Amino acid sequence: MTALQRAELESVIWIDPQRMSGAPCFRNTRVPLQSLIDFLEGGETVDEFLALYPAVSREQIVAVLDFANRQLIECASSLMSA
Repeated sequence: MTALQRAELESVIWIDPQRMSGAPCFRNTRVPLQSLIDFLEGGETVDEFLALYPAVSREQIVAVLDFANRQLIECASSLMSA
């Protein structure tokens, strides 16, 4: 992970052993990232997630999903070159 990627990720998530048992959460909230993944896997929408967790911003969700997408593409691309 580059320094820029790390800074980008740290701007939208935080990990604090004193909060939520150290689970990665959306910055300045107690909402674990895993909640978003579980929500989407369950067929719910981002808008429904935002209604349930108003402390999380759409921008945070987009940043997390964009980061995950880029990491997946990078990982898959490295499989092709191996």
